[in-house]
Parts: sequence; C-alpha cells; structure tokens
Amino acid sequence: MTDVSAQLERLYCGERPPAEVWLEVIYRAPLDELLYWADRLRADWHPDNVVTYVIDRNINYSNICTSVCTFCAFYRKPGDPEGYVHDYETLFRKVEETLALGGSGILMQGGLHPDLKLEWYEELLRQFKARYPIHLHCFSPPEILNFARVNRLSVREVLQRLRAAGLDSIPGGGGEILVDEIRMRRRTECNSQEWLAIMETAHELGIPTTATMMYGMGETDAHRLEHLRKIYELQARTGGFIAFIPWTLQPDSVPIGKVFPDRIAPDIYLRWFAAARLYLRNIPNLQVSWLTQGFDVARRALRGGANDMGSIMIEENVVSAAGAKYRADEARLVQIIREAGFIPCKRNAAYRRLETPAAAEAVA
Repeated sequence: MTDVSAQLERLYCGERPPAEVWLEVIYRAPLDELLYWADRLRADWHPDNVVTYVIDRNINYSNICTSVCTFCAFYRKPGDPEGYVHDYETLFRKVEETLALGGSGILMQGGLHPDLKLEWYEELLRQFKARYPIHLHCFSPPEILNFARVNRLSVREVLQRLRAAGLDSIPGGGGEILVDEIRMRRRTECNSQEWLAIMETAHELGIPTTATMMYGMGETDAHRLEHLRKIYELQARTGGFIAFIPWTLQPDSVPIGKVFPDRIAPDIYLRWFAAARLYLRNIPNLQVSWLTQGFDVARRALRGGANDMGSIMIEENVVSAAGAKYRADEARLVQIIREAGFIPCKRNAAYRRLETPAAAEAVA
C-alpha cells in the first residue's frame, strides 16, 4: 500500500505514477494534506498571492439544438415554440449592458443550430469588434464541429475564418468526460477525439482555449482520471490551454438527474479539484466553480489549488436551467478572495490581468 503522504510530495514534485496510485492518493490522503500540496503548486505558478476574477456575460445566441444531451435542460429542438435565435441588435444590447457594468468580454455559446451559416457568425464577430473594446471568448468545440458540418468545411477552415472575424479564444464547453463510453450514453454529439482535435487545431492556429470537466453523471473515478490524462497530454504538445475549470452535474431539471439525483459532495469535489491541480501541473490557471458548489467550497478551494474565481455571471442560462442557484456580484467575489487571504484582481477571458495587484488591493 502506498505511503500517501510521501506520495503526495512526489506528485507535487512532478512524478507521474500509474492511475491506481493517483486514485489511492486522491481518496486515502487526508483532505487537508491533499489541499496543502495543491496549494503549494498554485503558489509556484502564482507566487504574488493574487486570485483573479472576471466580469463578463455568458450570452446564449440561440437555444435551438439538434443534440439531445441528457444532462442539459437549456436546449430546444428545431421547431419548438420556445426556441430562439437572438438578432444582432439584441446581442449588441447585451454587450452594452456588460460594458456598463465594467465587463471586459463575453462568453458566447449556443445550441447546435442546423441552419445558421458561418457567415452569420463571422458578421456578428466583426460587428462586435467594430463597435466594442471587448474580448470574444466564443463557441465550444461541439459548436465548431457543427459549423464545419453545416457549412461543409474543415474544422481548420472554420477556425481560421472565425479568428479572422475577431474570435479571441475558445471556451472548453462540451468537454464533460472525455471518454466515449460515457459520452455515447449521454448523447453528446462531439466525441472525445473530435473535441481534442478541435482544441489542438485551435492551439496550432494561435487561438488559446480553456479546458473543462463536468462530472457526477455516472462516470467512474478511472474515467475522471482518463479525462485529466488526455487534457495533460494535449497541453504537453501544444501549451494552448490557459485554464482548467471543473464543475459538477446539476441534476434537478435534467433527464439524467432521475438516474443520478445526488450532487457531488463538497469534500469529493475538493479532492478532485486538488487532484486536478496536481495532475494538470502544465496548465497555469485553475478556476473553482462557485456556481455549482457554492461559496464555502470556493473559499476552501482557494487554499487547495485554485487561483481564479471565475465570473460574476451577469447572465448564465445553461447551468442555472439544470439547477444551479448561486449568484454573486463583484463585491461578493472580492470579499471571498480577501477572506481567503489573497489579493483580488480583475482579468479578461484570456487570463490577462486588467489592473496591477497593488491597485486591486487598494480598492475597498
């Protein structure tokens, strides 16, 4: 049996043991020790004691989607009377409201629309860039794949055209668990190899991306670790992931919640959060999901590997529709960061700081 305390220090130092050793350490190590070593690695990446956050808006341009994912309560099938595609003017107003609240960017995603042409998205990005000083963090890998299929283009062509139109970075949505055994059961349209290939192509084109893991939907611990391994190996090749964001299934209003109605417990979330920090030692930023886990867990995660609190969520429709109920404004996130002993600092979606830490600390 592994000496977990000694093994934890070896993991911190970069040892990469077999999966069974990782799993033994994740569950047998005292939680405080696991969090301690993850926090040490966080401090190696970010020694200035700064924790970042972002003011942005999660704009969903359309809820029409051809996929039927069992963990989603947001989508509407084509032809559904509740389906929508926002016109440009509506989207412009949402951006203007975001800027008025001090926002630096938008996170824009939507369903897998069967008819919208790539030109619609290109013109929207161009209009955004012409009108507003804003970072465009848009279109998850399943959307990119859908654009390629609808327009009969390669993924590379789609990404090149979107980048030319103003796309700055790509969110890691649709990652869920990157094991097809799980993805096929959940009706996820984009398989694991497609998701990874889209991200690798984006990185080759100089488009930074985030990576995610959404868990608690019947996957095994080995599946979770396999997900982390695939993210780590892609990052080792490209260096294009700027952050990793793990969150948990919200089971209240989604079909899969009838099968897996229990939320991931806080201590289990923290164990996997700390494990992700140690495993993904080649990704600079780790964001805690206060939206799905709440503020008490977020506070603990800030001493367990997290260096980012994410967004104030001016607007968020997808996870909230599934049952996430937490809300926060800038003052709340700043308070939590300070209570954990860190200096809060605003950033944009590329994780570039928008103020100096000294200036951020001076703001009461």
